[in-house]
Amino acid sequence: MTAHTFHPTILREYDIRGIVGETLFAADAEAIGKAFGTRMRRNGGHVVALGWDGRLSSPEMAEALTRGLIASGCTVRRIGRGPTPMLYFAAKVRDADGGIMVTGSHNPPNHNGFKMVLAGRPFFGADIQSLGAIAFAGDFATGEGKAIEDSVFEEYVSRLAQDYDGERDLRVVWDCGNGATGEVLHALVKRLPGTHTVLFGEIDGRFPNHHPDPTEPHNLVALQDKVLTESAHLGIAFDGDGDRIGVVDGEGRILYGDQILVILAEDLLKTQPGATVIADVKASRVFFDEVRRMGGNPIMGRTGHSLIKTQMAETGAPLAGEMSGHIFFADRYYGFDDALYAAIRLLGIVARWDHMTIGQRRDHLPHMVNTPELRFDCPEERKFAVVAEVRARLEAEGADFSAIDGVRVDTMDGWWLLRASNTQAVLVARCEAASPEGLKRLRRTLADQLAASGVSLGPTH
Repeated sequence: MTAHTFHPTILREYDIRGIVGETLFAADAEAIGKAFGTRMRRNGGHVVALGWDGRLSSPEMAEALTRGLIASGCTVRRIGRGPTPMLYFAAKVRDADGGIMVTGSHNPPNHNGFKMVLAGRPFFGADIQSLGAIAFAGDFATGEGKAIEDSVFEEYVSRLAQDYDGERDLRVVWDCGNGATGEVLHALVKRLPGTHTVLFGEIDGRFPNHHPDPTEPHNLVALQDKVLTESAHLGIAFDGDGDRIGVVDGEGRILYGDQILVILAEDLLKTQPGATVIADVKASRVFFDEVRRMGGNPIMGRTGHSLIKTQMAETGAPLAGEMSGHIFFADRYYGFDDALYAAIRLLGIVARWDHMTIGQRRDHLPHMVNTPELRFDCPEERKFAVVAEVRARLEAEGADFSAIDGVRVDTMDGWWLLRASNTQAVLVARCEAASPEGLKRLRRTLADQLAASGVSLGPTH
């Protein structure tokens, strides 16, 4: 079969992503289908589940992927349009040997990409690079495959609703951001008690109302306003492909990923005392202290949904999460990041509280002052070297730090983090302290360390 070369920027650490018509084309999708099908065939499998999100380019990419997979001798179970976790669900319940989701996640409308699983495990890092090597060599498997239309929509909605265990009605506002969750959510709320208001539930790949990324506060303004006007108990938002969640309380205040995870962990630890709960290195010290206080075993993990899923499998953790809003339940569920499922579990908890709101529970957490995630440009060839230089200086100083993912440094004031992005030519930093004065000292220390490596902390973006 004919060899194929991908644009050098699209084969990323956790997925494949590019700009449609510039770095990513339907021909690339077909070659990915051939290469992934080849990996799956050589792994002893041949059945692949395929789904796609609501981007304007996704149907064409899905068709091209289907052609490539069929050419490699695979049976393609096309589950249709929906969120990424519905594809993960399909791969599980249809006993597929692998799965591919066509999605640009929360990237701009003219971007698209692919998330993959193989043999029930995340497909990332060296696995993704192997697709490039197979395509470049034209070393594709061949065979006579076929495509089957195989919707799991109703099964997925039923499975989500199955684990709702609330005891009182709630008023909930949902914001789909015109992303891939809209159709599933409309069907799901019909099965839930209470009053549900859905914002921007029409799937529209142009994202006409706001960008579907709930980690950016300005994307939550419409949700916050509606929560207040409806006197809702809480609001829930999803990213473009439904694997990340955002939450606001009844006063319209944002709960961050680690705060959501504390609430979920508190409930889990009632039935699984001593359980391991994983959070990524960006999480607040409050998370680790609270889980420990509640009798759990908090573990700090590396940032990246594929890495967290792998660590969950290795440790047997029933729950994990990231600051970015990826929440992973292996308790009563399948261990992948599913924002719709996380929402169901969260609603169940809130609807079992007799005399407390989610805002009051948030206020009971120790208050810390922190920076947002600071991202600043650093050349690809320098970003990991800068982190290594900072680490060497910290070691020489005898500093208290973790090097799980970059460096996370503990001080009397709090902590600061510096890590290299796995997907962009940027360094990422965050600082957290018990007081504004402590935060200033942490930022100054971080700035000094960066300056020693010839990098300026500002301007950030």
